Amino acid sequence: MADRLLTRILDDEDGDDPILSVVNIIDVFLVIIAVLLIAILENPLNPFAAQDMIVIRNPGTQQMEMIVRKGEEMQHYKSTGEIGEGEGTRAGIAYRLKDGTMIYVPEGGNNTIRSTAN
Repeated sequence: MADRLLTRILDDEDGDDPILSVVNIIDVFLVIIAVLLIAILENPLNPFAAQDMIVIRNPGTQQMEMIVRKGEEMQHYKSTGEIGEGEGTRAGIAYRLKDGTMIYVPEGGNNTIRSTAN
């Protein structure tokens, strides 16, 4: 009788249980959901991120777009393809020297020279 009890304990009855495959599918879906949540959190346009950011799509092309996010506010800018668009007046002349230094010479009575390294 002890031998029968011992062999019953050693028998694997769980191998034929169909609910185990359902449990395995649920585990796979949990892993997929975790990966998707990580991808959402790593997205630069994540609505839960606290920092400000700028995203530039298609830089240097006619279809260039810029998305600026400051706090809760998002602004979307599209390129028109035109250069120098807007209004303004000439403020001075900028020169680039051979060493890469930029020198700005303002127009008018103020003869102060400003230099910026590139």
